[in-house]
Amino acid sequence: MKFRHSVFHDESKLDINYVPSRLPHREKEHRLLREFFNFLLQIPDKMAQRVIVTGEIGTGKTALCQRFGADIVVEAHKRQVNLHYVHINCREYRGKLFLILQHALTVLKPTFPTRGYGAEELLRALLQHLDEENAFVILALDEFDSLIEAEGSDAVYNLTRMQEMRQNKPQRVSLVCIMRGLESTKRLDDSARSTLQRNVVRLERYGKDQLVDILGERVGLAFEPSAVPEDVLSLAADLAQDESGNARFGIELLWRAGKYADAEDLEQVTPECVRKAVSSIIPTLPKSELEGLGLHEQLFLLGAAEVFSESTEAYTTLTEIEQAYTVACEEFDEKPVSHTQLWNYQKRFSALGFLKSEVSGEGTRGRSTRVYLPSVSAEELAKALRLILERGRRGSMWS
Repeated sequence: MKFRHSVFHDESKLDINYVPSRLPHREKEHRLLREFFNFLLQIPDKMAQRVIVTGEIGTGKTALCQRFGADIVVEAHKRQVNLHYVHINCREYRGKLFLILQHALTVLKPTFPTRGYGAEELLRALLQHLDEENAFVILALDEFDSLIEAEGSDAVYNLTRMQEMRQNKPQRVSLVCIMRGLESTKRLDDSARSTLQRNVVRLERYGKDQLVDILGERVGLAFEPSAVPEDVLSLAADLAQDESGNARFGIELLWRAGKYADAEDLEQVTPECVRKAVSSIIPTLPKSELEGLGLHEQLFLLGAAEVFSESTEAYTTLTEIEQAYTVACEEFDEKPVSHTQLWNYQKRFSALGFLKSEVSGEGTRGRSTRVYLPSVSAEELAKALRLILERGRRGSMWS
């Protein structure tokens, strides 16, 4: 049996549940969380904390909180503080507080019976167990929005005010509430909202350069050396930026692209592997829209698809696409349109998401337009356009 080479060194480093030891461009937010919870290392029984971490999908909310949780637990244990970090996805438990608390208790006390308790009883049982163990816990409630949607103000109020049931006793439970935005908190009444929105850590979208750094670190951990060229990494970052700066999308894209490379027994991940990967995540070959394009728009797009099909580079220039367009015109007996008209085509395609462009060398004499095919296999696109154009040549579409 022939030994199959893989571009991966350790693909588990691209798993959604993997938390890297370092989170590029989230150092500031990590330090802020540490400041909010620093009391747990010094006077853990004197106070509790509630923090909201908010940001759009793919901004690193979950990874940030898990990294922070692991780090502070290690530091606490060095100081003989019995601290636990329990991360719970509320959506997995349908946003039901008693199911969330039930899970937290079984993590901290695996022998705890799972039936016959309501939410308030589980809260008391949680605090009793922590008292018995002289322990403290940070409950990180991911997708906290689902708890608000399912149970509203009463559940949030009970959760955030649990310590007030225990006057003159140690404070045992702190909360990190992870959510996409603060809109859902508007559903809460004033008393519940006031207990929650004291400390907010906001994670902004990643920019292109930040995504290159983040994906580059994962590439170094997950892939064999030189398996992912720089332009392929840049293309993945561009596509992740197109998805609202979603680093998670970029990481999954690299994993899928690596799988395509392995399936084709390639030594490296190619731009076409990335394009196939993104089209498998978001099917985007819009055949009806391709058929609705004008003849020369189709020929121009065919020229672009041919350039990328024949190249191992992730990016090309408008000049190269124009040259390929001219060849396509000759093949289909058409006279090329002007450069200005082609530039207008490119702008339209960029807006539609077919063919993205960016200006490189801005402000210099060498200024040029760099073009990339964002979300469809170049081979599939060329094949689809050829079928449409051949039908047109036979008279079904052109007159």
